[in-house]
Amino acid sequence: MSAIRGARERARAEVTAAIKDEARRQLAAEGAAKLSLRAVARELGMVSSALYRYFPSRDDLLTALIVDAYDAVGETAEAAGRTAGVGVAGGAPRGPSAGHLDRWTAVACAVRDWALAHPHEYALIYGSPVPGYTAPQDTVGPASRVGLLLIDVMRDAHGTEGLAVPPSDAGLRPEVERMAAELAPDLPPAAVAALVAAWAQLFGLISFEVFGQFNRVVEAREPFFRQAVRELGRSVGLLRASP
Repeated sequence: MSAIRGARERARAEVTAAIKDEARRQLAAEGAAKLSLRAVARELGMVSSALYRYFPSRDDLLTALIVDAYDAVGETAEAAGRTAGVGVAGGAPRGPSAGHLDRWTAVACAVRDWALAHPHEYALIYGSPVPGYTAPQDTVGPASRVGLLLIDVMRDAHGTEGLAVPPSDAGLRPEVERMAAELAPDLPPAAVAALVAAWAQLFGLISFEVFGQFNRVVEAREPFFRQAVRELGRSVGLLRASP
């Protein structure tokens, strides 16, 4: 009985993967707004009723694609962080050899590399909202992975006195303290506020490149990006960089 159950689970996993692969092809060709379960079923030679047993609605399929994309960019960023000596939130080893600013830069560059290699999946999670779609709670954890990793870089720097707290406008103090309490209560509130701003600018830089806004403006894009994200790292108070 267990062998039969295992075969069924493998078959279901294979069909699920095929459905998502075809959906990604449709995303690339038509965009998320035009994603259709019927069109996916037709391309796979399935009847629509059979596909509904895997994904009851278009939104369920979109959610699966969104979670996969967030997990993929999160895994890429975390791998870069480990290579650069960044401890991944949750207890992975921390390496002292790389400077905190170098670690920040490695994570940011890994996110950029993933986005350029997967522009349609990047557009799905960081582009325009899909009309009629509301992301469920299931997407929150995967969507947080890159942000949590950047927080961990700052936390590591703060713990080794490698974080210079940036100044903050007194008029923003209630909002700054609220953000810090929700996102990283163990970090100075002004540093958390600076991180939120840098996080938005990081993805703005990546989006400009992915969506063609740098065409005929920036030619040497990799060194330009690297320099820009190092400046963002300094803006949040990261001090130490390897020579």
